[in-house]
Amino acid sequence: MTAMTVKREFTYLSNDGKTNIHAVEWRPESGEIKAVLQIVHGMVEFIDRYEEFAQYLTERGFVVVGHDHLGHGASILSKKEYGFFSEKKGNAAVLKDIRHLKNLTEKRYGDLPYYMLGHSMGSFLLRQYLCLWGKKLDGAIIMGTGTKPVPVLKAGRGLCRGMAAIFGWRHRSILIDRMAFGGYNKHFKPARTTADWLTKETKIVDRYLADERCTFRFTLNGYYNLFYSMEMASVKNNLARMPKDLPVLFVSGREDPVGDFGTGVKLVKRRFQEAGMEKVTLKLYDTDRHEVLNETDRSAVYEDLYNWLSEELTHPRRKEKRGTGMGGLY
Repeated sequence: MTAMTVKREFTYLSNDGKTNIHAVEWRPESGEIKAVLQIVHGMVEFIDRYEEFAQYLTERGFVVVGHDHLGHGASILSKKEYGFFSEKKGNAAVLKDIRHLKNLTEKRYGDLPYYMLGHSMGSFLLRQYLCLWGKKLDGAIIMGTGTKPVPVLKAGRGLCRGMAAIFGWRHRSILIDRMAFGGYNKHFKPARTTADWLTKETKIVDRYLADERCTFRFTLNGYYNLFYSMEMASVKNNLARMPKDLPVLFVSGREDPVGDFGTGVKLVKRRFQEAGMEKVTLKLYDTDRHEVLNETDRSAVYEDLYNWLSEELTHPRRKEKRGTGMGGLY
């Protein structure tokens, strides 16, 4: 870390009641703190992968926080728990862990404007979060997102249930893994690696593939809850609960297969607007793939995100406007 950034690692008890969640806070060493950004990371990765971006923001007056989801990074009881959320209501447990970190951070930083960024799987979780507790945020950045038809997601959950009845919820299915991700690399043939779809930055791809925290296969429990999260993030009645004045920025690479190469991201944006969201913006990066924060042009991405946050800071949504959220859904 540079002299301008202070990094603090800590833990808190997960909503599953048994796992210590590993969390990180990056803050400016000195000077005025403008706002807080909480990062909700993606599937099969961990929060420290966002350190370069976090440092960029701390040098500009932001506090950045994030945690390893259940079954990810250091938020595990053992390596057998990689890709496993919780025995019961795993999706709700992960969402409540996100909210818990927000509550802990607000206790430290009071009434500062509070933003949340969700990438990939984290984007679906954040989209759910906006339906539940969006009134308590000042803005949201939804990154690397996409959409699937609800019947397909329901069928995926049914398949997970059926296989779990035979093999158990901790089973790691090659079939479901291929169904979920098998086609993502096809667009980039001839591919150098199995993860070329992530970014054009070869050093980051190689580092990703060499890290056991990024190469495990999800369990049936993990996939079931991922499909459920994606489904809940698409239900119209849920979308209707989002605060209409919440600023939302969609960010994606135009070469990202998760977002159907821009088409899926545009569809999600349109659904937000149809739900009455008044301030929705979309930024697509022409040659970027899934991880825009790790792309070869990431300096431009960083600057764009900082500029959007800075613009929103001129008129943050204050707490008296936020109400109590929609916690009754979970």
